Amino acid sequence: MKVLITGAAGFIGSHVARLFTNKYPEYQIVVLDALTYAGNLENLRDIADKSNFTFIKGDITDEKLIPEIFEKYAFDGVIHLAAESHVDRSISDPMAFIRTNVFGTCNLLNAAKNAWKGNFEGKRFYHISTDEVYVALEFDGRFFTENTRYAPHSPYSASKASSDHFVRAYHDTYALPVVISNCSNNYGAYHFPEKLIPLAINNIKHNKPIPVYGKGENVRDWLWVEDHARAIDCIFHSGKNGDTYNIGGNNEWKNIDLIRKLCEIMDSKLGRESGTSAKLITFVSDRAGHDLRYAIDSSKLQAELGWKPSLQFEEGLEKTVDWYLANRQWLDNVTSGAYQSYYEQQYLNS
Repeated sequence: MKVLITGAAGFIGSHVARLFTNKYPEYQIVVLDALTYAGNLENLRDIADKSNFTFIKGDITDEKLIPEIFEKYAFDGVIHLAAESHVDRSISDPMAFIRTNVFGTCNLLNAAKNAWKGNFEGKRFYHISTDEVYVALEFDGRFFTENTRYAPHSPYSASKASSDHFVRAYHDTYALPVVISNCSNNYGAYHFPEKLIPLAINNIKHNKPIPVYGKGENVRDWLWVEDHARAIDCIFHSGKNGDTYNIGGNNEWKNIDLIRKLCEIMDSKLGRESGTSAKLITFVSDRAGHDLRYAIDSSKLQAELGWKPSLQFEEGLEKTVDWYLANRQWLDNVTSGAYQSYYEQQYLNS
């Protein structure tokens, strides 16, 4: 099988590329990434020399490149993770999210449709989405299911909702064999430090303020990124064409409680007096359109495909902290911006 993985130098994409490259040596894994600010070739260093791994620097919006690589590699499957994903950035520059998340997805769909020419046996287009497309939840015990109404509240979530609709439309109109998954917040190694957990870890390490929106009462469901990669593996190989699968950790935390727990772990790991890091917590003005609560019901995925989370949150959080503390050079290079030239030159010129 020949599989294209887009966005594979990013956080979740690198874990998926690593899992597929190592688990399926008989597959040819081709990864595509534009290497924007969130793409880092260091994330793929440990698999870069594998014989079944090929890296291509390119943009999913490129109307010439995408059909060319489909023709060259004759892909059987696409795992589409490439996306602009940070809500704050979408508020300041919504057009970038429309270009990548909407137009880029449609460009890939067209390339797959034209390359496969109606011969869909053994083919699959897998679109990875987010739980942020759904209507915001109250504290009423409800969860997002695969049938929850879409009601995006940010340019980011609106762009992802639009891309979901296009994927479904290509299935309904052209019979393209597609699957979609909507996942809760991920955490783990290689997470770009603009996101909450790695940002907090880095700021605590440097005794800098930890910004928390509003009163920190917004609730998110957290999932260890390697469990997400395993779910993607299950859905790619065993999911039903045209179906959607929710992926979640059944693990809701208020932002402020999560940060306090992280402060406790960091104090212990850094040998600081208990309560030291919590003094860095700084409440800031709430994000525009900030949804109150996300919570995923992943019972369909668990019942039909046998997947379930492998880690309890506190264990996963400790493993995550340990990774960032053991990989300080990676974190320092990312926060300084040095990774954007150094690793790319090393890899692409090797």
